[in-house]
Amino acid sequence: MNRPEDVPMAFEAAWNSHDMGSLGALFQEDATFVNRFGHYVRGVAEIVELHRPIHETIYSDSTLENQLIDVLPLGEGATVVHFWSRLTTGPAHPAGVHAVDTLILAVLTKRDETWLIKALENVTLTNPRTGEPVLRHEVGAP
Repeated sequence: MNRPEDVPMAFEAAWNSHDMGSLGALFQEDATFVNRFGHYVRGVAEIVELHRPIHETIYSDSTLENQLIDVLPLGEGATVVHFWSRLTTGPAHPAGVHAVDTLILAVLTKRDETWLIKALENVTLTNPRTGEPVLRHEVGAP
């Protein structure tokens, strides 16, 4: 990624190709990842291994659509990027075809003119009263 604002589309492309090597290439070697269920892993190998089995099974026909929210520079060579992400599952998912919206926070650092993810956290949008997942338009988010 040449610019921090490239991360939403790069993450989307890697997910939609279901190529875990491409997904892993977006991260610093010692990066951390928190999925939408609160599962924490550290390191590219662990990030790839967290995603490989789901991309071989329940998310094998899923797609992501990401939308940049903002880019917040932290200083020379470090920035925070927020983006919306809509996961649409396919028939391979046990619950069938459905959509889930999440908000992703990614901390990126620059190494040799390339921006890579140092930490990423993915939060599912839910109704605070019921815990039920909601889509962005249902909570007034852009």
